[in-house]
Amino acid sequence: MKLLATLFTFALSLYAQMLPAQQAQRLRVMILTDIEADPDDTQSLVRFLTYANQWDIEGLVATTSIHQKTRVAPESIDKVLRAYSKVQPNLLLHEKGYPSYEQLRDKVKKGLPVYGMAGVGEGKDSQGSDWVVQVLNKSDDRPVWICVWGGPNVLAQALWKIRATKSAAEAEKIYRKIRIYTISDQDDSGPWIRKNFPGIFYIVTPGYNYVNATWLGIAMPVPGSNQEVTSNDWLAKNIQQGHGPLGAVYPDVAYGMEGDTPTFMNLVNNGLNDPEHPNYGGWGGRYEFYLPEFRDSNTGMFKRDHWPSDEPETRAIWTNANDSLVSLVDNKSYVSNLATIWRWREAYQNDFAARIAWCTKAYHEANHAPVAALAHPASFSVKSGEQFHLNADGTYDPDGDSMSYLWFQYREAGTYPGIVSFSPYASNLYDLLVTAPKVEKPQTIHFILQVKDKGTPALVSYKRVIVTVLPK
Repeated sequence: MKLLATLFTFALSLYAQMLPAQQAQRLRVMILTDIEADPDDTQSLVRFLTYANQWDIEGLVATTSIHQKTRVAPESIDKVLRAYSKVQPNLLLHEKGYPSYEQLRDKVKKGLPVYGMAGVGEGKDSQGSDWVVQVLNKSDDRPVWICVWGGPNVLAQALWKIRATKSAAEAEKIYRKIRIYTISDQDDSGPWIRKNFPGIFYIVTPGYNYVNATWLGIAMPVPGSNQEVTSNDWLAKNIQQGHGPLGAVYPDVAYGMEGDTPTFMNLVNNGLNDPEHPNYGGWGGRYEFYLPEFRDSNTGMFKRDHWPSDEPETRAIWTNANDSLVSLVDNKSYVSNLATIWRWREAYQNDFAARIAWCTKAYHEANHAPVAALAHPASFSVKSGEQFHLNADGTYDPDGDSMSYLWFQYREAGTYPGIVSFSPYASNLYDLLVTAPKVEKPQTIHFILQVKDKGTPALVSYKRVIVTVLPK
């Protein structure tokens, strides 16, 4: 009896230790969308809802943008939510935590049907901006990830209101909770936020000239990328047709597939993404923190006479960064900011396809991602020239599928500029022997474990290992 009591106490203690970590992993997320300006917002919303169980969704706010200046369309958000309501019970057969239609419907709000800074200032409050203020005012210290798919003027108005009604100390506490990832600048309130609230975390490719934007990597048919999995045929077969009501409301591509999706892809809990470190890289791209060189949007192929003249950034932001890699599609080398997203394209498309399949299939009929594990800590230190092992023992697949292992160095994510003792990939080894390079000062190296199952579609999960190499 005493042994049972001891075991129970130990189990309870272990659970208590695990609980805060589990809670910390659940992110607060809000979407601002100019839905109906382009079909891609609806596409992104469909994908977003298939991951709705991973986050605390704080709001779905209809906004304007440069593409839709005098209209907001909350009814279009609700249309997708109603399709989601029909499949939510089946999604729960595969993973817990999918919120109900009613829970999400109550968080659909709308901004003013005006463009940009015309919606910011005294008397410019809206249902949407009031909701943003309410969310940010919650007694909850977790960051709020605000994914901006159009213009952010409801956020700008919320910040204006907070600054006007709270003490500087109270306001600063709120600003520290804000995490913004916006798809370029789609009105003039985005640059206003960056200039007036310089401490706020902000990911963006500045300006309206999309040609430089990292988010294009989500589907742009560039050399080295897997172009099959973003084709109309693939989307019809794997997403739109025969996968229930949610897949059926996924519209055909007009200008480009899911340009807004990168805003939340680094929030997916897959073992690779680390939202608080955009420089680590993940499904939503990789970004570095610096003051970007000025580029005027009123030049080049995306020139717009109605876009105001851009001004230089006044502070550092999280913005474009290049990855250099050898493509697994054609075995050629590439360097670009788009590659920070397209390098993961097969993985994130297959993951979406699997989740859409969950909408209609029983658990045993569908595929589920393997669970990657490490036989050692996710970060540790070694000395120059020392040998060490990267080991994925404990990895398993919930469906019992066979698995393949791939290790690679994510060079740009670490501080060590060179290449380690294997290059560019180490395949089919769950245990990998590595020799630490010689260094003159402490350097970090990021190693990525990718585990892929042999189910249909083939799914992946990751583990990131950060090794600090110390000089002897």
